[in-house]
Amino acid sequence: MDKRKSILILMISVFLITACSSGPASLVVMTHDSFAISEETIAAFEEENNVDVVFLPSGDAGSALNRAILVKEAPIADILYGIDNTFLSRAIGEDLFDAYTPPLLNEIPDAFKLDDQDRVVPIDYGDVCINYDKQFFRENNLEIPTSLEDLVNPEYANLLVVENPATSSPGLAFMLATIAEYGEHGYLDFWAELKENGVVIVNDWGTAYYTNFSGSVGQGNQPMVVSYGTSPAAEFIFSEEELSESPTASLIGRNMCFRQIEFAGILKGSKNRMLAEKFIDFMLSTHFQEDIPLNMFVFPVNKDANISQEFLDHIQIPDHPAVIDIDEIAKSREVWIEAWRELMLR
Repeated sequence: MDKRKSILILMISVFLITACSSGPASLVVMTHDSFAISEETIAAFEEENNVDVVFLPSGDAGSALNRAILVKEAPIADILYGIDNTFLSRAIGEDLFDAYTPPLLNEIPDAFKLDDQDRVVPIDYGDVCINYDKQFFRENNLEIPTSLEDLVNPEYANLLVVENPATSSPGLAFMLATIAEYGEHGYLDFWAELKENGVVIVNDWGTAYYTNFSGSVGQGNQPMVVSYGTSPAAEFIFSEEELSESPTASLIGRNMCFRQIEFAGILKGSKNRMLAEKFIDFMLSTHFQEDIPLNMFVFPVNKDANISQEFLDHIQIPDHPAVIDIDEIAKSREVWIEAWRELMLR
């Protein structure tokens, strides 16, 4: 056999062997920075499907959406997780997702299904509420605020940190709660009073909670922070000290909280469509859903998922969370945000 031909055959053989023995495919999931799930749960999916799941944290939900929009012509991920009902219409309007209807979607309550074309599917939900530092309020003999209106009283001056609604989904959710309470023509009057009372504004939840909030590890200067009604459970469960109760709690008066639903969708241009579909299926399975509460400290949408009693013992659920129709949010969100920015940041 011709030597050059032998070398060519050898090279082809090496290529084929290398290709056949290469590692598993990679599935890239873009998330917000608060995404968390146990390694064991992800490993189970990876082993079953011979895939490496790569998570791409991309800031707060608003920042993650902005990043997905910027690269939508050449997507860097297969799935986007963490878009919530406050940003959903923008994500849909940007035509980011391919529709997919997972079989388990039939088991999910209709209240969570906000896209009738199934371009995104609901994964979890929770209530954005103001958390407060119990010790601060005890030591300063302060009454616990029971309404949004209480927050503008002089005794609470400089004590509240909130997130910018233009960049943060909790920040936007809280702004929407104030619109539900005061209306689109009255919410700015409330915010003007908050500004006069020294409200602190930061760009994202991580900064607000871990740097500014006195009830967290950051030991900051504000004993009230826009976070989640389930955050007190995280404070209790992850405490390095033995506690009898959570050091924080939530303000859950009428319209003080906003019900947030988080979604996942398959990005257009995904190079791993079948694997992406399988991962969406997996995210709705009880295996994944039961892992959500003690990792992300929100509720699973699958009604068959069991929720740890340890989680339930240290949370507060509002009886009357703020609600604004998603179509109304879609129509007015950018106007509301811009008016807020004009008042609060300029």
